[in-house]
Amino acid sequence: MDTLVRVLYIIAFALFIYGLSGLTGPKTAVRGNKIAAAGMVVAVVATLLRVDHNWVLIVVGLIVGTVLGVPSARRVKMTAMPQMVALFNGVGGGAVALIAWSEFRTSDGFTGTPGHVVIASMFAALVGSVSFWGSLVAFGKLQEILPGRPMGLGKAQQGVNALLLAASVACAVVAGLGGAAQVWVILLLVLAAVLGVMVVIPIGGADMPVVISLLNALTGLSAAAAGLALDNTAMIVAGMIVGASGSILTNQMAVAMNRTIPAIVAGGFGGGGALASGGDGEEARTVRSTSASDAAIQMAYAAQVIVVPGYGMAVAQAQHAVKDMAKLLQAKGVEVKYAIHPVAGRMPGHMNVLLAEADVAYDALKEMDEINDEFARTDVTLVIGANDVTNPAARTDPSSPIHGMPILNVDESRQVIVLKRSMNSGFAGIDNPLFYADRTTMLFGDAKKSVLEVTEELKAL
Repeated sequence: MDTLVRVLYIIAFALFIYGLSGLTGPKTAVRGNKIAAAGMVVAVVATLLRVDHNWVLIVVGLIVGTVLGVPSARRVKMTAMPQMVALFNGVGGGAVALIAWSEFRTSDGFTGTPGHVVIASMFAALVGSVSFWGSLVAFGKLQEILPGRPMGLGKAQQGVNALLLAASVACAVVAGLGGAAQVWVILLLVLAAVLGVMVVIPIGGADMPVVISLLNALTGLSAAAAGLALDNTAMIVAGMIVGASGSILTNQMAVAMNRTIPAIVAGGFGGGGALASGGDGEEARTVRSTSASDAAIQMAYAAQVIVVPGYGMAVAQAQHAVKDMAKLLQAKGVEVKYAIHPVAGRMPGHMNVLLAEADVAYDALKEMDEINDEFARTDVTLVIGANDVTNPAARTDPSSPIHGMPILNVDESRQVIVLKRSMNSGFAGIDNPLFYADRTTMLFGDAKKSVLEVTEELKAL
């Protein structure tokens, strides 16, 4: 039986890796997810073959998890997908922390337990608890249950976090020495929970894509540690895959924002949502509004149009309308491309997912480095609900919180049309000079409704 289980684990993580390779493009992503899911089914079956505990509780747990997980995943809107990712990731970290606590209880306080099992269990407890509670805070910020702006203790924040980490490690050491009272593990989980909250809550909403990736990586590492403690090959491999991929993605997101991971964890910017203004001591600035008819004429007679999607497109669920509009433009001989910033939206790849859902050709989606040189020779750039990733202050204003962050060079286009509900600032909570530029016009209203109106005007031309 043990040999069969190990063979099934090998099959499971082979399916994990093969499924992951399918996520490199939208055409193979669905198949990749299904293959990886099949691998998880194999891993669960293999694990159950080793079980000699209470089957009633196991079956009840499977039923409860299925009843809660499947409907919520099927009903979630694309705009809420980042929150769902944060929440599901956090649940994984919480489960790992509880497994570590269970290991402590069943081994009589790690009495006679091998050292590597003790270290792995305590690591899983600490990191899993941090990931769970940190993910809940990230969920709260994304869901706007909590304010998106940074909240913390100011200069004392990092000192408090360091004390919490030191205290958590001290509890882990005491609990790991063997025969310690259970209160030490409980205290470890509580301190790690407070640490998770205190680490994420000072981080601003604009840094949420990076935070989600980081917490995902932490959950993966804690799962791998739990797998080491349980001698579970599938957990080790799956956890390391998640940890490694999450770490790589976290670094890519940080590079895309020209920020270091320690700087982000130390407290980012974001989430003011204040009305745009000229700032202290500056004269009030005006914007030029446009109509759907004028926007349609501008784009219909352009040689090239670049669409820049942002969170506003996600909120309005305008991706299908955008695809239909682009199809009309292409029929008129206009070349249409999509400029995708790595941190547009609320999670890594948010815009890619939305546009793939609308069957937008993948080769039309251009990454920032690939498209930036195109803006200077583009007749019209259509910005749909994007804000911070198009803000030229990142290049021109050293005092701006986002100064140095690579952006899409939208302001270099011959004409810019911005679709926006109002003049509210973006998730970073800062003003965008692009909206007041001479070559920029604003089309106010719901993004989907505005795109549909432009599409109708295109049909009439």
